Amino acid sequence: MNIDRRTFGIGTFSAGALLLSPISLFGSNAAAIAARSPASLASAHRFMLGDLEITALSDGYLNLGLELFPSADTAAAEALLAKAFLPKPLPTSVNAYLVTKGDRRVLIDTGTASAMGPILGHIPEALAAAGVRPEEIDTVIITHLHPDHANGLVGIGGKAAFPAAEVVVAAPEFAFWHDDGIRSKAPDQMKPYFEIARKSLVPYHGKVRKIEGEVEIAPGIRALPAPGHTPGHLALRIGSGDANLLLFTDVIHASALQLAHPEWAIAFDVDQEAAIAHARRCSTWCRRMACSSQACTGPFQASVMLFARATPMATSRRPGPLCEARLLVSFLTSTMECNPAGALV
Repeated sequence: MNIDRRTFGIGTFSAGALLLSPISLFGSNAAAIAARSPASLASAHRFMLGDLEITALSDGYLNLGLELFPSADTAAAEALLAKAFLPKPLPTSVNAYLVTKGDRRVLIDTGTASAMGPILGHIPEALAAAGVRPEEIDTVIITHLHPDHANGLVGIGGKAAFPAAEVVVAAPEFAFWHDDGIRSKAPDQMKPYFEIARKSLVPYHGKVRKIEGEVEIAPGIRALPAPGHTPGHLALRIGSGDANLLLFTDVIHASALQLAHPEWAIAFDVDQEAAIAHARRCSTWCRRMACSSQACTGPFQASVMLFARATPMATSRRPGPLCEARLLVSFLTSTMECNPAGALV
């Protein structure tokens, strides 16, 4: 891979400092997180997809400034935020998902643990609120090895947060973050990301499954390679019978901005061009869903799309697991026009 400014996003990546707190990357706050009352900040939302039970788990939220979208037209972006009644900086939720069938439990991403400050790191509480203990998780799928997705793999004392789990990650993702040659050429602001990615997997030595291509990870869960945000970035198709769900993480970081302008890539996208291409596809799929006559028949459809990071509605007290398709449709249908047949105008 050629290492240049585009490889690690736009600019010098000083934005990386916004995501890394001055505290130790691992373990320093784990005991405090574990000790907090699950009722204080936990947020979980559960629904059925065929015979699969899906639980959205809130880790907390990030505040994203418009400077993190360097290609955005500031005036146009501010107008979109105003139209959606959203503030600046933009609060953006960080979520994980639990897929359950019988006694099998698959966790998709793990949140931030102690890496990114007190408004994040609440997956343990959300799991507790959902009635699930970490040792009951069989499989953890990591969509990519950024700290807000993989840092929660590490628990108190640097031990595995999910001691019985196998960890599944895309082979290109693993290879990228473990390549010393790439790390040596990365901007200094990016080097901590390599350390986080590597350390997150250490407690699972011998229990990491590296996958390639479009493969079934677990019954009903299929990997869909989506490189761009990172080289081994994964989307997931989750299905049961005729019910299907597409799960995207970090393809869209700010729905109020990027569904209208997918070309406004966030600075953290490793390959900007590939990330924009995936964001365009995602935006198109969302718009088609919004214009479908079936899209507004209930809070969850047989075929829906979820985002592990999504802009909360303006009426939310704080960002949480934004999971209801009707909320996304509500935003989309307010920003586009459809003809009576459901096609985009």
